[in-house]
Amino acid sequence: MKRGFYIGRFQPYHNGHHEVLEHISKEVDEIIIGIGSAQLSHMIDNPFTAGERVLMITRALSSLGCPYYVIPIEDIQRNALWVAHVQSMAPPFDLCYSSNPLVVRLFTEAGVKVQSPAMYERDTLSGTKIRERILNGKPWKKLLPPAVVQVIKEIDGDERLCQIARDD
Repeated sequence: MKRGFYIGRFQPYHNGHHEVLEHISKEVDEIIIGIGSAQLSHMIDNPFTAGERVLMITRALSSLGCPYYVIPIEDIQRNALWVAHVQSMAPPFDLCYSSNPLVVRLFTEAGVKVQSPAMYERDTLSGTKIRERILNGKPWKKLLPPAVVQVIKEIDGDERLCQIARDD
C-alpha cells in the first residue's frame, strides 16, 4: 500500500488543487489531504474554516476513484517540529507531494521522500488570485470545481470575504 500526503490551505480549494490530486491519485493507493493553518478563518487570507474546507474537498473529490482522508492540521509556529506534528496528526504516509519550498525543505530534512507535482495554470489558479477576484467582483466561479462553488454559496462565503475586507 502506497500512501501520499498533500497539504495546502485550500482557501479556497480550486481547479489547480483538483488537477494535482487527480494526478496523485494515479500514483498512490490512498491520499492524505492535510488542511494547513486549520485554526485560521474569517480573515482575508484565510476566510474559510477548516470544516468548510473539508466540505469543499470531500464534495469536489466525490468521484476521485482513490481513497482519501482529509485531516485538519493546525499551525504550531515551530518549523523544526512541524513535520513531526503533521505525522502525529495523519495516518502513516510514504511520500509528500508539495511545491512549496519550505514544505519541501522540512520534509526532506526529516527524511521523507518529496515529489513536486506540476502546478496547473498557476497564473490564475491560486487562492490569493481567486480571493482577489471575489473582492473585486471579477469572475471566479469557473476556477473552482462546481461542488466548491456550491459550498461557498451555501455558507455565503463570498459575502463573508467581502465583509471582512471592509474598513470600519
